[in-house]
Amino acid sequence: MIRRTQAERSDATTSKLVAAAQQLFGRDGYAATTIGAVATVAGMTKGAAYHHFLNKATLFREVFIREQEEISAALLSAAAQEPDPWAALLRGCQTFLEHCLDPGFRQIVLLDGPAVLGWEAVREIQRDHTLRVLTEGVRAVTADGGDPGIRSQLIFGALCEAGMLLARSGDPRGDLPAVVTEAARLLSSLSLEPHRT
Repeated sequence: MIRRTQAERSDATTSKLVAAAQQLFGRDGYAATTIGAVATVAGMTKGAAYHHFLNKATLFREVFIREQEEISAALLSAAAQEPDPWAALLRGCQTFLEHCLDPGFRQIVLLDGPAVLGWEAVREIQRDHTLRVLTEGVRAVTADGGDPGIRSQLIFGALCEAGMLLARSGDPRGDLPAVVTEAARLLSSLSLEPHRT
């Protein structure tokens, strides 16, 4: 029998707590979720949860980071399936909007993230994940030498707003193609699509 080190046991406990918190924060929101509830779902005591996380906000930050890691991986995977950078950027936008249809993602990333962590902290985390992927995509298709960082932040803001509009739609899945088409028009208007001859 192989024994795990203390660090491995600690990582496993932390991972269980973050997974439980991701489930509860996504379902019930930050305000309605307690550390005690997270500990119960993770199968441990509240004291164990506080041993690993200073408070609920610290735990939420880790959940937010996990969401960013997951969406970044999904964006990269979707883009890799496309034949050229422009199609990859459009596919990434669609993938992000599809994630916005998930109530848990929407609750954690779009609603509670800015309220709990503050705009600066959210953008700092996103710069390492979602915005990094988007900026790489924008850089690959920028035709006029414009600043891909500024453009990616503007596009990301528009995508987040579009995600919220879809969430409030009576038929979000049905409205998704129209929103993706409008996103493509917006991107084209920013001189992002490479000039084709």
